[in-house]
Parts: sequence; structure tokens; C-alpha cells
Amino acid sequence: MQLLTIFVTMMLAATTVYGAGPNDILGLWKTEKGDVYLEFFECEEKICGKIVWLDEPTYVNEIDGPVGMAKFDRNNPDVALINRLILGLQVMNGVTYRGKNKWGGGVCYDPQSGNTYKCKMKLVSPDRLEIRGFIGIALFGRSYILVR
Repeated sequence: MQLLTIFVTMMLAATTVYGAGPNDILGLWKTEKGDVYLEFFECEEKICGKIVWLDEPTYVNEIDGPVGMAKFDRNNPDVALINRLILGLQVMNGVTYRGKNKWGGGVCYDPQSGNTYKCKMKLVSPDRLEIRGFIGIALFGRSYILVR
């Protein structure tokens, strides 16, 4: 009987679903390609994110921008913001924990397109975060994977 109890306990532990807490996404994350690092941090009781490292922090092609110059937010639709540097740029704002490994309610900014999207996130494992940026409903959007 004792052996059966140990076996059942081990089986239950093996099938336990990963459970995240509200602050489990805080810290440093990188894109799957490893070309951008984002840092998620607390801001006004919510979660924000900023770009803290770029594989190529300066322009390498004249079509994109002046070669050797630091990348800036040149695609922003607000002309007053186009001179902001990409490195250090806050690209996520106002995200809140929704329970069950999910966050949402905030906005994500894509400096490549200059578009701002609603966003939601799901922590699939301690080292894998799925982000979905969308307009209107999540069906019309794009997903990204970040890893620790």
C-alpha cells in the first residue's frame, strides 16, 4: 500500500501544470533569434517592457538609415517621437496579470512598423513567453516567442 501511495504521488507531481505568479515574467528576455533583448519591469503596479540590447544597434544599410548611426524610432507616426533611440525604448505598457499564466490589457509598440497593438502574453514555461500583438481581437494579430 505504501508503494502505491508513493507511485500515485509521483504521477500527480509529474502531471502538475506549470503555475506562474504575477511577477514571473519580470526580468530579461530575448527573441528566439537572439537579436533583441527586452526587460520587463514593474511600472505603476503594472508591467512594462523596454529594449535593452540590440544585435545591431546601428544602421548597417543606407536604405534603413545613416550607416553607423544609432537606430531611432523613424517609423513612428508621431513626428515628435521619430528621433527617439530604439535602444532603451519602452515598447510595452500597462500589462496586468490575468491569472493562469496569462497577462493582458496593455499595449505593445512595434518600432519596425511604427504601429501600436493591444497585447496579451502567456508564460508557457519558466523560460518561454508567447506574446500576441493584435488590433481589435486576438485573431487579427501576430505572435512572438521570447526566451530567457
